[in-house]
Amino acid sequence: MITYEITAQVRGDLTDAYEAYMRERHIDDVLATGFFASASFSKSAKGRYRIRYYAFDQAALDAYLKDRAAELRTHFSEEFPEGIELTRENWAVIQYWPTPGA
Repeated sequence: MITYEITAQVRGDLTDAYEAYMRERHIDDVLATGFFASASFSKSAKGRYRIRYYAFDQAALDAYLKDRAAELRTHFSEEFPEGIELTRENWAVIQYWPTPGA
C-alpha cells in the first residue's frame, strides 16, 4: 500500500475552519476520486495536522496526482489563501506486522 501524507501547520485563528473544511469537504472529495482506499486525519498539537491517504497502489497515486490533485489543491487554496503551510510525502509500506491474535 502507498501512503500519501500531507502535514499542515495551520495558523491559530484558522484551526477551527481548517478542521471543519477537512472533515466536512476536502477529505471526502479526495476519497471520491476513487484512487484511495481510506484516509486518516490526525493532530499532534494545536495547529499541526497530518492527513494520510492510503492509495490502492503507486499507479493509483500517480493517476491522482496527474489527473485530479491540481483541481483539489486549487479549491483548497481558494478556501485558505494564507496561513497554512503544507508538506507532502509519499510512503511505501515495506512490511506490516499485525498484533498476534488480533
